[in-house]
Amino acid sequence: MAWLIVIGGFFVLLTLLNLKKSRSDGTYLADLHPYRKVMLHIMPGRNESVVYYDEYVVADELLRYIKTVNERFHCDMQHTIVAALAAGMRKTPTMNRFVVGRRLYQRKGVWITFSMKRQKLNRAAKLTAVKREILETDSLKSLCDGLNENIKVERSDAVTYTDKEVGLFSKIPRPVMVGAVKIFKLLDYYNLLPASFIKNDGFYTSIFAANLGSIGMKAGFHHLYEWGTCPLFVMIGRIEERVFVEDGQLVTKRVIPLRFTYDERVDDGLNAGHGIKGVVDVLENPFETLGCVAADGSDDHPINKPPEAKAAVLADRLKKQHLVVSQAS
Repeated sequence: MAWLIVIGGFFVLLTLLNLKKSRSDGTYLADLHPYRKVMLHIMPGRNESVVYYDEYVVADELLRYIKTVNERFHCDMQHTIVAALAAGMRKTPTMNRFVVGRRLYQRKGVWITFSMKRQKLNRAAKLTAVKREILETDSLKSLCDGLNENIKVERSDAVTYTDKEVGLFSKIPRPVMVGAVKIFKLLDYYNLLPASFIKNDGFYTSIFAANLGSIGMKAGFHHLYEWGTCPLFVMIGRIEERVFVEDGQLVTKRVIPLRFTYDERVDDGLNAGHGIKGVVDVLENPFETLGCVAADGSDDHPINKPPEAKAAVLADRLKKQHLVVSQAS
């Protein structure tokens, strides 16, 4: 009789756990196309659901923009890439989703994690990850100031949350570690992970970016981590020269390679392509889309103006591009 009570209690507990759909970092999406619901079950892992995108950003305007902005405040390639990724997420909100427990969620806020060296000029220095929420009210200056503060902390002698987490896990014996990881994943599956854990873990993010160009490397295609909820990874390569055809003529341009790895379960590849094109468009037209300074170097764009203040310019350009593609097809 006792074993019947135990089994009954187990099934009641399992039923209650399956009813919990709320999370601190996302909103459950119940109204899905049947095809997408099936995808969540037949492709339970991120790395069996990936799509790869290869894009190039013509670098001339971006480099001129960074040079102009640096006359006012510190801004580099990393800052503009983070700003462009956030803009792309806001233009295509369906990319800012994630899959947990074979359910689809809309992420609350735009969170971007990027890797960096703990010691900038030391090739042997360890890598670390900086995670930050990019607010709609952020201007490029406030974004740069915030990221610079995060980087300053990571490169200081301060013990960060990541240091504590990794330090704790490294001390756990291997058999216990295997079990601990399974328990954490199980808690995540049933939406029981504490909000503080999710907020501070760099793999619970909208997109993970790695700027290999900053250390002179080419970009490859990165895998997606099964830990966490990150559905997008982008690797940025060093600036290189490529040949293009314009008006029947061969021209050489400096470009920045972008390699995207994308979890197709969150949305179809067509919408992902539009979002990625939005990122490229921001980087190729920074004076119009990021603001702060005008193309002639004047202060026509107030420094406190957020990137979204130029959203109409970007949206109009993307709309025209879409119309051109539709007419051509």
